[in-house]
Amino acid sequence: METSCPLIKNILILDGEGKRIAVKYYGNEWATPGAQATFEKSVFSKTQRTNARGEAEIIMFDNVITVFKFVSDLHFYVTGNQDENELILVTVLQALFDAISLLLRNAVEKKTVLENLDLVLLTLDEIVDGGVILETEASVIASRVTMRGADSDLPLSEQTFTQALASAKEQIARSLLN
Repeated sequence: METSCPLIKNILILDGEGKRIAVKYYGNEWATPGAQATFEKSVFSKTQRTNARGEAEIIMFDNVITVFKFVSDLHFYVTGNQDENELILVTVLQALFDAISLLLRNAVEKKTVLENLDLVLLTLDEIVDGGVILETEASVIASRVTMRGADSDLPLSEQTFTQALASAKEQIARSLLN
């Protein structure tokens, strides 16, 4: 039975020479580091001569749909099965770029990404888990990565009853003390 949930095969961030910056593989298709390096090298060589600076580009490569975008000295890739919806893959790619851009204050370049690699890897984890897309809203991803919105900063609609009650008690106590 076919699953209707879109799945991501991998997310790659490579530098201008095709070297790995941050990658996540989901599934066993590229199980070894050697197979991963071969795939990264081949997808980079296949796409490096394209002009994907403004908008995302889409190619079919080795029975894998690859969407990619180049920004500064970085190459962003998201791949899925050949029967996957390209628009969903582009949405994941755009969410990845936008969230990283928010976190790095629009300084999306190799040096800044390497200096903030922890944030970039957390961003990958917030977008996709085990190949399943979790979130595509960049501001939500960025706030989860920086853990803003934890505890009392959560909107009332997202708080548990206990959190909402504790928050209300705290606000009442503050207003009585003033």
